Amino acid sequence: MGTATAITLLAAGLIFLLALLLGVWKYRQMATSPDHLAHPYVDIAHRAALLYSFATLLIAVFVELSAWPGWLNLAAAMTTVFFFVVAIASYMLHGARRDTTNQFEHPTAGLHLGMVLLIVGEVGGFAVLLAGFIRAQFG
Repeated sequence: MGTATAITLLAAGLIFLLALLLGVWKYRQMATSPDHLAHPYVDIAHRAALLYSFATLLIAVFVELSAWPGWLNLAAAMTTVFFFVVAIASYMLHGARRDTTNQFEHPTAGLHLGMVLLIVGEVGGFAVLLAGFIRAQFG
């Protein structure tokens, strides 16, 4: 296993651990709230972290099977993972602040810029890895 793959797997494990801890936070809110529901963004953070941990595991497979050099695979993977973590962190912030149940209800220019960067980072990072996989396996 290459270093880039090992680092990406470590990221998957850390995100999964975060998801489990977010589940504790979600449970605590459900147990103490009058309606037995966690704040919507605590719920979203928990679910997103679970999904992103497995997405990062999938990314690690593409890192391992890519034709590109390790530094490029690692850069592409960590770009994608960075935006996964930023998304989770933003959900956690809204959950902790309890400031909204829909961050797009009153969007700012910063939110839209952040979404464009997230889209470019996640899609672009994975596209690099997918192209490397295609090159290695079919090229």
